[in-house]
Amino acid sequence: MKLTHTFFWARLLPKQLVLNLATLGNVGSKSKMPGTIGTILGFFFYAITFHYFSPFAYTFALCIITYLAAAICDAAEKHMMQKDPSAIILDEFVAVPFVFLGLNAFNPNVLAAGGWPIYLTGILLFRFFDILKPIGIRNLERIEGGIGCVLDDVVSALASCILLHILILNMIG
Repeated sequence: MKLTHTFFWARLLPKQLVLNLATLGNVGSKSKMPGTIGTILGFFFYAITFHYFSPFAYTFALCIITYLAAAICDAAEKHMMQKDPSAIILDEFVAVPFVFLGLNAFNPNVLAAGGWPIYLTGILLFRFFDILKPIGIRNLERIEGGIGCVLDDVVSALASCILLHILILNMIG
């Protein structure tokens, strides 16, 4: 799918910086399960930064990191001359906070439903949607550049989030 958008500023960054950001310090290049490692690191990122954000700060931060990730992934794809290579794990990393949208410290239902099991379920759901890409998510991968690279992960995370909310409501209701 042709969607023309260039993040000119990201292409001005040094190649090594772009590749280090996109692969999270080369972790994505050295792992046998790069997407899973990116997801785990993304969960720690969520726990350290997003867990106590207000709804406004959470939403604002999601917008900023998604834009930045799309730009970095776009430039990294150009440098690597590949479409969404597995070494790029920044997309999983920034998608994980979308899984827990509305489920951070201000939602009492998370603790009522079990806390850590909810977070583990969210991670597993995200990996399920990210790997299998059901319900049209695979089509998003066809969007060229960093937008396609990041968007399929964000939609996988949002699908996980919706399912996680339904599971929690059924557990406590």
